[in-house]
Amino acid sequence: MLFRILSVSGSLRFGSSNGTLLAAAARLAPPGVVVESFDRLADIPAFSPDLEEDSAQLPPAVVHWRHAIGSASALLISSPEYAHGIPGALKNALDWLVGGDEIVGKAVGLLNASAVSAFAHPQLVEVLTVMNANIVPEASVLLDIPRRGMTVEQILDDPDLTEALRAAIESLRVVSDKLR
Repeated sequence: MLFRILSVSGSLRFGSSNGTLLAAAARLAPPGVVVESFDRLADIPAFSPDLEEDSAQLPPAVVHWRHAIGSASALLISSPEYAHGIPGALKNALDWLVGGDEIVGKAVGLLNASAVSAFAHPQLVEVLTVMNANIVPEASVLLDIPRRGMTVEQILDDPDLTEALRAAIESLRVVSDKLR
């Protein structure tokens, strides 16, 4: 059976270091594992409890988001930090999951692409823990890469980065298998 990791960049910027890191992870996935990028974060409308209460009223982008999370075996998030916090688009998308069960018990890894980012990572851990996601410490790592400074190929040429990404992917697979 194919093991599907849904990768989500908290940055909407084209070519962001977070997106690049996740693209490298996708290229490093071993046989039987696929890392698929969710690239429609910007399409998700502002969270509305009124719409969330009635599943028939859910916006199509939210339905797509929830389905993507629910059908994935695990989740891998790489997020920047904006104004000492989680980027608004990512937090908004996570808010849309609160009323569902798509993320409950799901193995989640959190990649941090910047050593100077000290607030968003613990905030993501808190939010996802409250949502009953299963944060995998071995898949939650700091990989300090230059801001918008490395290509996928440069990441793949760095043995320390590739080793850390491979270990994160394997940790997600192992923990997810134990949760089944």
